[in-house]
Amino acid sequence: RVVTVYSVDVEITAPVNDTEVTARVADAITNLFPEADPTHRAGALHAEAHTMEGFSEELHRAEILDTARSVFFDNLDGNRFAFDLKKQAAFEGRVNFAVGDPAELGDIHVEVTVREPDAEAFIDYAAPPTEDGTPVDPE
Repeated sequence: RVVTVYSVDVEITAPVNDTEVTARVADAITNLFPEADPTHRAGALHAEAHTMEGFSEELHRAEILDTARSVFFDNLDGNRFAFDLKKQAAFEGRVNFAVGDPAELGDIHVEVTVREPDAEAFIDYAAPPTEDGTPVDPE
């Protein structure tokens, strides 16, 4: 079996409002992206990661792979895709994609650039296709 090396840059941004505790917003990010190390600048937290391992595990656990795939593919542009996550759910360690109008306190914005091999392959890896809700192994 061929082991694919994925080369990705994950950029995460979350606004921090005056009413929010910065550490809690940081926790919301690291709950879903444990590899990220958020830093505070200009009223927002910024973090970078080079894997979506923790996020992918949560998608599997929550059984929302189909939802994730459709969000990723709907926002796919070349080798990049982006999505927004609800902060409150992330505080609780849950993935809840934000669609439509942003939440009052703002959403967590995630931008993924795939360098190797390509975005479609990475999406298949992070959020594999399913059959009756169970991931299908492409092999």
